[in-house]
Amino acid sequence: MPISQISALQLQQRIQDQDQPQPLLVDVREADEFAYARIPGSLHIPLRQLPEQLEQLDAEREIVLICHHGVRSQQACMFLEQYGYQHLFNLQGGIDAWSLRCDPTVKRY
Repeated sequence: MPISQISALQLQQRIQDQDQPQPLLVDVREADEFAYARIPGSLHIPLRQLPEQLEQLDAEREIVLICHHGVRSQQACMFLEQYGYQHLFNLQGGIDAWSLRCDPTVKRY
């Protein structure tokens, strides 16, 4: 089954809609990238550490995976899918799209 994609604008709407359960935002970039630019409230788990950090993720909750442009987060989605996670979304265009379309205060690199 293909991984569901979510645009930056769709994610922003979901975050702003307090009447819906909030997705867990998981940023899989490296520590220096996360320190430089991030979506507030994101959980930071670098892609290479994901196998050891599975206990931090609620399989029943919607999870949006985030990286720079959407490639590593897509890999993270595919990895989590193998472990039975079903409510996964890849942020299309990553943090870069978020900065361009939703929050220009998030630095681009």
